[in-house]
Amino acid sequence: MTGDNAIEVRGLRNQFGDHVVHDDLDLDLRRGEILGVVGGSGTGKSVLLRSIVGLNQTRHGDIRVLGQNIGSLTSAEREALERRWGVMFQDGALFSSLTVRENVEVPLRAVRDLSDSDRIGLAELKVAMAGLPPNANDKYPSELSGGMRKRAGLARALALDPEILFLDEPTAGLDPIGADAFDRLIVELRDALNLSVFLVTHDLDTLHTCCDRIAVLAEKKVLATGTMSEMLAIDHPWVHEYFHGPRARAAMTPDHEDA
Repeated sequence: MTGDNAIEVRGLRNQFGDHVVHDDLDLDLRRGEILGVVGGSGTGKSVLLRSIVGLNQTRHGDIRVLGQNIGSLTSAEREALERRWGVMFQDGALFSSLTVRENVEVPLRAVRDLSDSDRIGLAELKVAMAGLPPNANDKYPSELSGGMRKRAGLARALALDPEILFLDEPTAGLDPIGADAFDRLIVELRDALNLSVFLVTHDLDTLHTCCDRIAVLAEKKVLATGTMSEMLAIDHPWVHEYFHGPRARAAMTPDHEDA
């Protein structure tokens, strides 16, 4: 693994019964970049994310995160590595019986010698970093809008000061204004915290606004990686339709190109 990569995936195979999702898939996430992972329905975007963070058992291949092969770690080593990343799932995955602050406190409770007051203070800091107002701390998930739930999930993902941030469809279900604000927040956090970001999305605006590179999943592997301009030059049928089709028109306006 090179020092420039936060994640390296080599020869990955994911299979459920007779259905092969990925076969001989290779992918790199460079340190400090925001990588947008796109693909058609059934290409396994979220399966890939879950494989990297260990929530899906792979059939074959090597996954190295921050220089460590996740398949050969002891339980203690695995636990230590997991503290170096944060995950925000599409639905936020918040505990409905806990307030926003209490949700963010959950990973902090694993930190030894952290007083109650320090834990609460850190949780409230992360809530603010995610762009939520102070009065959100004592609200329950059911009292939040969809956009606020996503930000609460982001706050929890940031709780342990991760080096890598995994985001699964972070703008799904948001209105255009809310989605744009979330995209720009991700860039601000990456720059401020020196994060490496693995971002699963189908949103072309998100790709334009915040992604340094794009990885396209197709034909059971990563078909292509590159910048937006490089994606626009690819003549593969699905890639061309995705980046040049009707849904691409708004994202291709000059304002978005300058973002």
